[in-house]
Amino acid sequence: MSTPAPVRDSTPTRPWRRRGGLLIGALLLAGADLFIKAQAEANLSRGEVIETPLLTIKLLYNTGVAFSLGAALPTAVVVAGTGVVIAVLLSWLAVSAPKMSLISFTGGIFVAGGAVGNFIDRLDGAGVVDYLHSGWFPTFNLADVFVTVGAAVLVLGMLRPGKDPEKGA
Repeated sequence: MSTPAPVRDSTPTRPWRRRGGLLIGALLLAGADLFIKAQAEANLSRGEVIETPLLTIKLLYNTGVAFSLGAALPTAVVVAGTGVVIAVLLSWLAVSAPKMSLISFTGGIFVAGGAVGNFIDRLDGAGVVDYLHSGWFPTFNLADVFVTVGAAVLVLGMLRPGKDPEKGA
């Protein structure tokens, strides 16, 4: 009588898949954001303004953080401060990703992608490229949309009574 082959348990690798998925998703979103920012700089660098029914597209640089807070601080301080915040955020997301519901996990990818996109953009010292202006809200960019929508989705996923991601939900 032969013994059956052992069933391979994929649980130990699942956390690494989730963390890898978080990283890949965040890098793809950051790349898309940086590509669009490069296009905005290339096409709006002479002061062009594009009017649409919902938004005005114009090039601005934000040397501060959200809503230009800290714009008067030295660039190194802003970069270091945001770098620490992003490192803590990414560490928390990496540790939490295997336990998150799909909704929260998706929100985490968007938050991480937007944060990384804006951080990379900030590294040259010129400030973050902003190009979307509503007329009633500060000018923003795609990474800001990723962070805002992602944070809302992440929190909603955490508040929603969910199923254990290890059981396939």
